[in-house]
Amino acid sequence: MSCKEDDGTKMLYLAHGLPRTHPVHKGMEEFKRVLEKESNGTLKVKIFSDAQLGSEREVLELLQIGSVAATKVSAATLSNFVPEYHIFGVPYLFRDKQHQYDVLEGPIGKSILEKGSKFWLRGLCYYDAGSRSFYTSNKAIRTPDDLSGLKIRVMNNQMAINMVNSMGGSATPLSYSELYTAIQQGVVDGAENNPPSFVSSNHYEICKYYTLDEHSAVPDVLLIGTKYWNKLTDEQKKWVQKAADESAQAEKVFWNESVEESMKIAIEAGVEVIKPDKSLFTEKSKSVLEDFVKNNPEMATIVDQIKNQ
Repeated sequence: MSCKEDDGTKMLYLAHGLPRTHPVHKGMEEFKRVLEKESNGTLKVKIFSDAQLGSEREVLELLQIGSVAATKVSAATLSNFVPEYHIFGVPYLFRDKQHQYDVLEGPIGKSILEKGSKFWLRGLCYYDAGSRSFYTSNKAIRTPDDLSGLKIRVMNNQMAINMVNSMGGSATPLSYSELYTAIQQGVVDGAENNPPSFVSSNHYEICKYYTLDEHSAVPDVLLIGTKYWNKLTDEQKKWVQKAADESAQAEKVFWNESVEESMKIAIEAGVEVIKPDKSLFTEKSKSVLEDFVKNNPEMATIVDQIKNQ
């Protein structure tokens, strides 16, 4: 399915779970455009969006057996296969957006991309998936102390759970599809996510406080299965990597545009946007990094390299 040859052309099937309107999907469309242009049409890309071929985990398994050529998944999902991706879940790992880009596009980021090869999942590039921040229905969060007593929905991920609990909140893992109703019914008091997700999920309709504490910035990763990659010539591999690199730069622009548009919609709907003193949140969540490094000593060097870059 991933490597259909017809008249000298190779077909690359790229499957992911996002809607076609999403900035990351637009990044993948740029990957398709550049690759088909670079290869003079000898490498063609067919994109399957909206989880047509399965969930993130299911598509990763299709890559491993060679049924699909490429996919985009969150680094959080990928950490179940490649432990080094857990690092990106550490709160306040990056000083700012430029620091994040420098790390991901430099030797550290490239080294982590390559670590997936032994699991048949070769990383090509990172896509910006923004920063996650808190939003709540009835109480504004201006300092970490305001999280006390609040039930905050998180992904079913130990680092996310530890982070909210370290700040004084009560982390509540819950399916994303159930979240709107859970907030409405008071099962949880709020959640945390990036601006485009906050708006596309319609959570801004029922959560009128959005605190831009930007506690984590977990990127998306464009992956190619090594079963497909190893069938490419050296020249074809260069075309694929070039297309990935150019698509990553284009996706940054699409992402920033989406953030601006989402924030505009939220503010016009009456959401109060709070810009807190982030250092208070950084200080409160330090134990998460300390525990992570203590429990994963082999990751400590990478974390130090990131912090010192």
